[in-house]
Amino acid sequence: MPCYRCGARQTDPVRGASPWKRGVRQEAQVLICPDCQRRHDLDLDTCGTCQSTALICRLGEVECRSCGTVRLARADAFACSGAPPVPPGLSAEVEAALNRVLGRA
Repeated sequence: MPCYRCGARQTDPVRGASPWKRGVRQEAQVLICPDCQRRHDLDLDTCGTCQSTALICRLGEVECRSCGTVRLARADAFACSGAPPVPPGLSAEVEAALNRVLGRA
């Protein structure tokens, strides 16, 4: 996956943590290269609770890594993320499976 701002491709990292960062933009997970991280106008989504941009998006949920708030991603966000459309009925099956695994009522 390339950097969402400049299109640079991530290369195999040397030992240690990757200098690339993850973020959420328009409710889709994006990567940000080290050069673009220096910009202050990244236009990333923010947490509605603490205003942090340290968000991750997974399985239709957006989680804030700063305060732990989890919310459902907008259903129309998948249309702009490049993900293929979900077949009818599959989202209900996935939601039921998640509820079982995560112990939700």
